[in-house]
Amino acid sequence: MNNANVLMVDEKYQSYPEGIRDKLLSLRRLVIDVSKKIDLPAQVQETLNANEPSFVVDGGSPIRIDWKSQTPNQYAMYFQCKTKLVDTFKELYDDTFRFDDDKGIVFTVDDDIATRELAHCISLSLRYHQIKHLPLLGV
Repeated sequence: MNNANVLMVDEKYQSYPEGIRDKLLSLRRLVIDVSKKIDLPAQVQETLNANEPSFVVDGGSPIRIDWKSQTPNQYAMYFQCKTKLVDTFKELYDDTFRFDDDKGIVFTVDDDIATRELAHCISLSLRYHQIKHLPLLGV
């Protein structure tokens, strides 16, 4: 990632309200930690997509995280809606997470995030093109 992109991403995180920033930075750390623990063809790159922090890797499906001022007590992790990802997450973790239709997982500021389950969702997204042909993404 070039220096200008790093600055833009860092500025985006700094633009969030402090409590939300901490929550989003925790999600960011989780994506990076998961990416280091699984076999990926390349390193995950962080960039801005639609002015939202986005994580992309060859062979994977992008992950975005964001907060919207219209819903100040919520933040979310978004996945490509044209994939089987969110439908699979609903099948696996409907009792664990709240979903925004087929777009992503929504958290409130008071949530205790099920980190192990979310890490699994992140792993599936980062490996999506390798596993998309498998029933239930190979789970």
